[in-house]
Amino acid sequence: MRQELLSLPKGLAEEVSKNLVMVARLIDEDPEQAYAYSRIALRLASRVAAVREAAGFAAYATQKYSEALAEFRAAKRMTGSVELWPVMADCERGLGRPERALAMAGEPEVQKLDKAGQVEMRLVAAGARRDQGQLEAAVVTLQSPELASNAVQPWTARLRYAYADALLAAGRDDEAREWFGKALEADKDGATDASDRLAELDGVEFVDAADLSDDEDQDGTENLVDDEDDEDENEDPAEVAAAERATDVTEYYDEDDEEYEPLEQSAADADVRGDKA
Repeated sequence: MRQELLSLPKGLAEEVSKNLVMVARLIDEDPEQAYAYSRIALRLASRVAAVREAAGFAAYATQKYSEALAEFRAAKRMTGSVELWPVMADCERGLGRPERALAMAGEPEVQKLDKAGQVEMRLVAAGARRDQGQLEAAVVTLQSPELASNAVQPWTARLRYAYADALLAAGRDDEAREWFGKALEADKDGATDASDRLAELDGVEFVDAADLSDDEDQDGTENLVDDEDDEDENEDPAEVAAAERATDVTEYYDEDDEEYEPLEQSAADADVRGDKA
């Protein structure tokens, strides 16, 4: 990308670079904002392949599949690279054209992909099979040497997860559970929710601690704050007032203070103390 930006005037290259950095930084947490930055970069340097590719991924992240496909095609024409072939096929799926995605899976471009790209293409093809309701065919599509290998590669967790999900969709629950477990073993970065899917299959239900506390209160569990409030409500107001005044006297009384003058006892205090006597 840097080499491509060097073809631009220095000031323009810096401005485009800043926007591309923001696209990369925000595309996962705030896709819409990333898309906005990509449009700025595209307006400034539409003839740079890296800009068209970034704009394509930003549009893809916001499910603007037609726009994304157009940008990916433009980037492919500029570079001659086929590395975007799987995501282009997935855009066809997003546009409701799974048959086109499957056709792309059989094109010569797939053979030019590296191993990661071929695995990605297999994932897209399996998704297209599921889009067409061909659940068992989706399972077969994912069966490959990469799936059978015990070696853990960057794509292993996603491939195993997709296979487990396809098995589950086909009603093969026991096998699905086994492969969700294998996906979890390979998922060191938490890229999938394999652990949640396993728990779901095992019938494990997670309970929010806040909800549990509310339920305990409703079931009659002792609530100290409420009990204290109830005790306060049962006290005689006159007794409370007298006690407060007595506390004030004790708190502020200083025997060494020559100016101290005891507070006069109110009639209410006298009545209360008389009653207690």
